[in-house]
Amino acid sequence: MAQNPPVVLTFAATDPTSGAGLQADVLTLSSIGCHPVSVVTAITVQDTLGVDNVLVFDAEWVEAQARAVLEDMEVAAFKIGMLGSVENVAIIAEILADYPDIPLIMDTVLASGRGDELASEEMQGAMIDLLLPQATLITPNSLEARRLAFFDSDEENEADAPLIECATRLLGMGVEYVLVTGTHERTQDVTNTLYGNNGLIKAWQWERLPDSYHGSGCTLASAIAACLAHGLTLEEAVAEGQEYTWATLKAAFRPGMGQYIPDRLFWARDEDEPESEPH
Repeated sequence: MAQNPPVVLTFAATDPTSGAGLQADVLTLSSIGCHPVSVVTAITVQDTLGVDNVLVFDAEWVEAQARAVLEDMEVAAFKIGMLGSVENVAIIAEILADYPDIPLIMDTVLASGRGDELASEEMQGAMIDLLLPQATLITPNSLEARRLAFFDSDEENEADAPLIECATRLLGMGVEYVLVTGTHERTQDVTNTLYGNNGLIKAWQWERLPDSYHGSGCTLASAIAACLAHGLTLEEAVAEGQEYTWATLKAAFRPGMGQYIPDRLFWARDEDEPESEPH
């Protein structure tokens, strides 16, 4: 019999465009050879321009979905995306506490690409208190890193804070590793930087692509979770996850009137895989 692919469980909201959210996670995990299982936290009304409405699932439904899967399958990694409510954050934290040895990758979703708010201050506080201490790795962009790092702080220099300071603050909240992505920074290339409790681990520089993308953060976090599920070390998984994500962005397409969508199945459509080396 063939060996089972590793199972990765994602907690996320749906996206009818399949650009981001749960559908993006499923596409990414499948593309990297994992079996995706999913817990729906909310249903969104959105297109490639932005989010128009959100229907959040009751925490009881979130718990029932997760428990049903976890009692039936052996999960190799968890991935967290948009959670929808404080109650959902709390119940997911309770569930994850029962599986402390399974790596948890957290995409700290605070807003859509257009800027639609997707996490209230109460939710951000709950994420910091309940989920960050359980996370193996969080993958905030620079805007999210600054917001979370200076949450509930009276300091006024949040927008200009050095990212290493933000990472240090986030590590102090209990997360094991922080990968800050630099897409929103005003730099020629995109620099993604991995931090651990001993400080900077490694920085990668990537060619800045010209377009705006819907679901790049979901893709990166899911790709790293998939690589961890396949047995890679954390640093290896972060490197491979970035390679895969960059290739999906290089091959991105624009099916609607808004942002481009990463092509998670680029390898199935193009014999010449996009080539890039971090520098």
